[in-house]
Amino acid sequence: MPLHADYRTRTPIADELLTSREIFLSKLVYQTYNGYVMSQFKKLEQDLRASGEIKWKHAMHLIRLLLEGVTILRDGYVPVRITEHRGTLLSIRDGCMKWDEVNTWRLALHREFEEAFRVTKLPDEPDYAEANRLLIKARRSAVGGASA
Repeated sequence: MPLHADYRTRTPIADELLTSREIFLSKLVYQTYNGYVMSQFKKLEQDLRASGEIKWKHAMHLIRLLLEGVTILRDGYVPVRITEHRGTLLSIRDGCMKWDEVNTWRLALHREFEEAFRVTKLPDEPDYAEANRLLIKARRSAVGGASA
């Protein structure tokens, strides 16, 4: 699980949250990400049929979410940057990629997402009790209260 090394301030509670971040992840990522992306792509397609226009920046973000979802399910962490696809994502944002190409990539990513869900080692649900304990501790440390 890669850690991003560009932290400006590191507190003990931040370290604890980073070390325990996998407790927040689960197979629920699939339904959350996939459901949202599918509904938003339907809206984009409706816009295309109605006006002939696409919100390219929105299409780029939806593709990014699919890429993130696949990584979460396969590798167990949330990628902050998706540098290997940056150029392609920017070409979508800038309207340089044809809708058919974007849609083909999206459909391929949906298949990848489904396969990642099928083989993921993530639990069915997050560790709610531990997440709640850590978040309360973080909140208390942020406001100067007693530690949990």
